[in-house]
Amino acid sequence: MSFKVDSKESQIIRDEISLLEQQLEDAKRRLKDCEPGGGVIATVPKVLPSDGPLAASSHHFLLLLSDSALPLGSFAFSSGLESYLAHSRPKSSFPTFLEFSLASYASTTLPFVLTAHRNPSDLVDLDNTLDAAIMCTVGRRASVAQGRALLSIWDRSFSTAVPTGASAATFDILKEFTVLLRSSSSMALGDLPPVSAHLGPLFGSIACILGMSLQQTAYVFMLSHAKALLSAAVRASIFGPYHAQKVLASVDVQDGIRKAIDREWNTKIEDAGQSVPVMDLWIGRHEMLYSRIFNS
Repeated sequence: MSFKVDSKESQIIRDEISLLEQQLEDAKRRLKDCEPGGGVIATVPKVLPSDGPLAASSHHFLLLLSDSALPLGSFAFSSGLESYLAHSRPKSSFPTFLEFSLASYASTTLPFVLTAHRNPSDLVDLDNTLDAAIMCTVGRRASVAQGRALLSIWDRSFSTAVPTGASAATFDILKEFTVLLRSSSSMALGDLPPVSAHLGPLFGSIACILGMSLQQTAYVFMLSHAKALLSAAVRASIFGPYHAQKVLASVDVQDGIRKAIDREWNTKIEDAGQSVPVMDLWIGRHEMLYSRIFNS
């Protein structure tokens, strides 16, 4: 008797679930029909699709840009980790710092990456705006050093391997940007350079040319930052390389990157700013350390 009752209740629950799922699908369909395409706030897909005419080769360049061997010089920077360890011992916590750093990097730089990918023609303006927005001199120096390294990689390596489907207009934008950067070396002392070559805008523009989707670009950019932090943690003897890979592969890091991207997906560059002020203090005080193994 009890078995028959349980079976009946289970069937009722299954029918209720089916009804709710059908109602949900109908509601989604009506919502899609009601909202105009231009008024919908963009959301971040949970998968990282590849789109555009370069879909076949974009995966190749995605792996190249996410490779730790990419000579950006990021190994020379700890993004404030070394200073954080010196100022917070014995209560240092790498997971806490990683969470702070991802949130800070996303709020200050990711909007410029996304905007550069959406509008590569604004590269010069985006670079100048980011240069004006960075308050910490040490952080600015690290961003410029890695940005110029990425531009050199583009000029010497990637530009000759881009398929014919790439946008010629965007291609020319990077050429003009390179010319502007080189012209700044011959300027008189005290004159403002036309461009600085920050990493964020250049990464977004180059990823756009290489056919990477906006979602791929955002995730690779944030993942590269996490990998650089973990590499610095290994060299700072916080833990070993196997534990570093364990942290990098963890669900916490994956969720942290996705949440950071979700928060800044629709952020305008006018609203970009430091969400973790103490990060600027740690990065800025790095040069005051008695001994150090990183440039920042």
